[in-house]
Amino acid sequence: MSHLTAKRVEHRCVQRNPAPPEQVFPLLCPVREADWVPDWRYRMVYSRTGVAEEGCVFATPNGDGSETTWLVTCYDPAACRVAFAWVWPGMAAAQIRIQLEPAAQASTEANIHYAYTGLSPEGNALLERWDAAWFRGKMQSWERAINHYLRHGEKIAAAAWE
Repeated sequence: MSHLTAKRVEHRCVQRNPAPPEQVFPLLCPVREADWVPDWRYRMVYSRTGVAEEGCVFATPNGDGSETTWLVTCYDPAACRVAFAWVWPGMAAAQIRIQLEPAAQASTEANIHYAYTGLSPEGNALLERWDAAWFRGKMQSWERAINHYLRHGEKIAAAAWE
């Protein structure tokens, strides 16, 4: 087996949501993401309750025909804290931590941390494209979509997601 020096890229951001944490938190679930993320697709692998919970496993499709496998590593509704780990075979692995905090006027501050690790030379090259500007765009789309849902109770149009 050849030696790989894996690259790691970490990003953090704070999102602001126009609802209290207890209203935002349930949306951080593979099932509920279908309510607010345009074109969201997932396959539930394991969940005792049918929604996110610690130990829940689900998969999402990749453009190359493979699947990324996700594991909910922390699910604490009382503390409004959730964490995920995912693996895209042969490409990258990620850890995601989200902590929701109450903010002024019954809103939420969502503290989000991503750590991506390359699993191959191709994965390392992918991480080079996942820079700060890319992450900022990804998080702005996410914030726009979840806030649209929180304000209007419906999914944002796919064109507005991008």
